[in-house]
Amino acid sequence: MGFEPKVDVAKCTGCEECVDVCPTEVFEMKDGKSAASNAEECLGCESCVEVCESDAITVEEN
Repeated sequence: MGFEPKVDVAKCTGCEECVDVCPTEVFEMKDGKSAASNAEECLGCESCVEVCESDAITVEEN
C-alpha cells in the first residue's frame, strides 16, 4: 500500500511550501509550479496538504 500525491497546477501558486515541508522530498519546482517528482517516496503524512493555502495538493491512498 502506498500513497499518491497530486498537484493541481492550475491552483498551484508556486509558493514552495510543500517543497520545504515534505520530509521525503517528494516535491520539486518545475516551471514555477510544484510537481510530485518523487511520488513513490510519499509517506502519506499530508504535511503538504496542510501547508498548501491554495488547496492544490491531494494525497490519495492506493
